[in-house]
Amino acid sequence: MAAQLHGTLDMIILRTLLRGPAHGHGITRLIQQTSDDVLRVDHGSLYPALHRLEKQGWIDSKWEDTDRGRQMRFYRLTRAGKKQLEVEESNWNELAQAIARILRPVEE
Repeated sequence: MAAQLHGTLDMIILRTLLRGPAHGHGITRLIQQTSDDVLRVDHGSLYPALHRLEKQGWIDSKWEDTDRGRQMRFYRLTRAGKKQLEVEESNWNELAQAIARILRPVEE
């Protein structure tokens, strides 16, 4: 099976939610912070991905009250999502190794 770049955002979101439940803005902030400001996910990409992951059963969501008295939707990784994350990370590692082989200097 050939590894693909498609779904990288999904893997990043699943990995971020492995830390614990988070709302949309919190997910984008964690991705940005964890990547040392290299990765930035805009809301136009994040929310379709969250809906797609929820439809797959890899995350679920629930409206909850916050400390500020507002309601926010919090997303959580499901058991199926943890299994899918393992698959995604395995595929990503395979892809990264293949790219590393291509980037090695050519021996003369």
